[in-house]
Amino acid sequence: MTRCSPRTVLHRAAGSLAAAGLLAAASLTGAAAPAQAAELPALVLGGPAETALYPYPESGAPPQSTVGFTVNNPGGDEKDDEYETEFTVTFDLSGIAGVADTEVKDTSDCKITGTKAVCEDYGIWAGLRGIDDLLLSAAEGSEVGDSGTITVTGQSKGATFTPFTTKVTIGGPDLIMEQLPFKEQTNPGDKQQAPITFTNRGTRAADGVLLNLVYSRGLDIPERYSNCEYTEDDPASRGIGWTTALCSVEGSFEVGETYTLATPLTIEVTDRAYYDMFVYGIHEDGAAQRTAQRAGAPFERGSGSVLKAVPAKAKKSAPAARGGDLDPWDNEHEADFRTKNTADFVAYGDKVAGAEGSTVKAEIGFRNEGPAWIGYIRSGEAVATLDFTVPQGATVTAKPDLCRAVTADGGHLEDQKSPAPRYTCTTTPIVKDGGGLDLPFELRIDKSMVGAAGAVTVRSPWLVNPKLPFDPKPANNTAYLILNGEGDGSDSGGATVGGDGGSGEPSTPPTSAPDPAESPSTPGPSASTTSGGGAAGTTGGSGGGLASTGSVALIASGTAAAALAAGLLLFTAARRRSGAQHI
Repeated sequence: MTRCSPRTVLHRAAGSLAAAGLLAAASLTGAAAPAQAAELPALVLGGPAETALYPYPESGAPPQSTVGFTVNNPGGDEKDDEYETEFTVTFDLSGIAGVADTEVKDTSDCKITGTKAVCEDYGIWAGLRGIDDLLLSAAEGSEVGDSGTITVTGQSKGATFTPFTTKVTIGGPDLIMEQLPFKEQTNPGDKQQAPITFTNRGTRAADGVLLNLVYSRGLDIPERYSNCEYTEDDPASRGIGWTTALCSVEGSFEVGETYTLATPLTIEVTDRAYYDMFVYGIHEDGAAQRTAQRAGAPFERGSGSVLKAVPAKAKKSAPAARGGDLDPWDNEHEADFRTKNTADFVAYGDKVAGAEGSTVKAEIGFRNEGPAWIGYIRSGEAVATLDFTVPQGATVTAKPDLCRAVTADGGHLEDQKSPAPRYTCTTTPIVKDGGGLDLPFELRIDKSMVGAAGAVTVRSPWLVNPKLPFDPKPANNTAYLILNGEGDGSDSGGATVGGDGGSGEPSTPPTSAPDPAESPSTPGPSASTTSGGGAAGTTGGSGGGLASTGSVALIASGTAAAALAAGLLLFTAARRRSGAQHI
C-alpha cells in the first residue's frame, strides 16, 4: 500500500476537494517528535455515505469504481507530525455478497480472504487522512436497485476506532454539474451570476437534489433562500473561513433531463477579496447526504424565497448507459477569483526593561489591517515571515514553537536549542483580515545597554525577495523591540516595565531611520552577532532578509546621555490591537 503523506482538511465541505488533492497542500501540520500510541484519542473511520455502481453489462467486464476511505484523528495535536504506530483496517464484505465484487487497490499491504479484506498501515496524525481504497464493480447476476453494506473497523495498540458503514447500490441517478464560465480576474464589488445547471444521466430519476455551495472569505452570495442552510467557520480558527450553503431542492429530476435554477445565484467579490475560490456541487438529496455534508457543524436556515430548479430550454439529452454517480468528479466544479486587492501588514514591537541578569517578557508580531485577507489556498505556500533580530546585550531564553533560530544574516542553523542572534517565524497559507501573529519571547539581559533595539520585520518568506507583493505600505513593515529605553525603568530590579507607564506598547523605529521607500537597494538592517546570545558587535545583514528600513543604532551605556540628547530614541507607540488575534 502506498504510504499517505500528512494532510489536514481545512473545511468540512472540502471532503471531495481533499479527495481531488486541491487543498492537500494547505496542510497546517508541523514537525515534532512522535507521540506514543497510548496518547492517541478515539479515531473515526469514514468514507462515502453511498456508492452507486454501473449495472452489470450485457457484454464485457463491468467498470470498476474506486471507493476511498479515511481515518480522522480529531483530538490530535497539529504540532505532532505523526504517531509511529501500526494499525489494521478490516472491511466486512459479507453485506455485498451477490451485489458487488471487490478488489484491493494495492495487494502489498491488503489481502482479501473470503468475505473480509484486511489492510495494514501505520502513522496516525492530527486531522483527516486517506487510508485504503477498494475497487468495486457490479456482480454478475445483480440487478438495478440491488444494494448492500460494507462495514469498516480498525485496530491498533493503545487506540480505539469508531466503525463506519457505507451503502453500495447498483444503478441510480447520475447528476452531472455543468461548468460555468466565470470571469477569473475581478475587482472588489464585482458581481457575477451563477446559473447552476445540471443533468441526470443515470438509470433512475433523482428524488430531490442537494446543492452544495462553498466559497472562501473574499466572496459572498447575498441571497439567503429558505430551503438553504448556511454556516461559516469560526472566525478565530486557523482555517480559511469558508461559507457553506446546503440547498435542498425538491422535485423528481428525470433521466436525460437538464435543469437550471429558476433564480440564478449572485457571486459577489467583497472588499476583502484576494485569491478566492467558489465550489459548486450537486448530489441526490437524502438524510445521509445532508448529514455527511454538515459534518456536525451548526447551520442556520435562510429566510428568503424558495430556491427552485426547472427544466432547461436546451435539447433533452439521451440517457447514457451508466450508473448513479459512479464518478464523483463530474458532480462539482471549482472557480477561482483573483483580484489586485491589497493588504496592509503592520509590524509591532515592544518596550521592556530590566537590570543585568534579569529576564524580561516581550510580545512582538504583526497584524493584517486589510482590506484583503491573504490566502494561498491552491498552492499552500506560507504568506509571510516575521523576522526578529535580537537586541544587542540580550539572549533569547524562550520563543514560540513556530519560530526558528537563524544566523545573523538569516542563514540556516542546525542547532535550534542554543540562543541565536535572529529568529524567523513563518505563517500558514492563511492570514485573515484583522488577524496576524502575536509572538511572546523571553530575553535575559546580559549587559545593560540604554535603548538597545532589535528590528521586528514582517516580510515575504523568501530572503532573496523580502517584499510583500500585496502590501503597498512597506514603511510600517518594521517595528522595534527596545530594551531599557528612556523612561523604561532601568532600575526596576528586573521587573518588566512598559515604556509608557507599564503599557508594554510597541515602538516605531528611531526618528533617524530612513523611510523604506526612500532607501537604496541595499541589504537589510544590521543584525547582532552573539555567542550564547550575548552581544559582540554587529555585522552587515548580507542575506537581505529584512526590508530596507535603515540600520538601528545600538547605544552603549557610556554614550547614552549624548545619544538621548540628540533625540535618537524618540519612540512612538504604534500598536493598535483589538485582542490577541492570530492567523
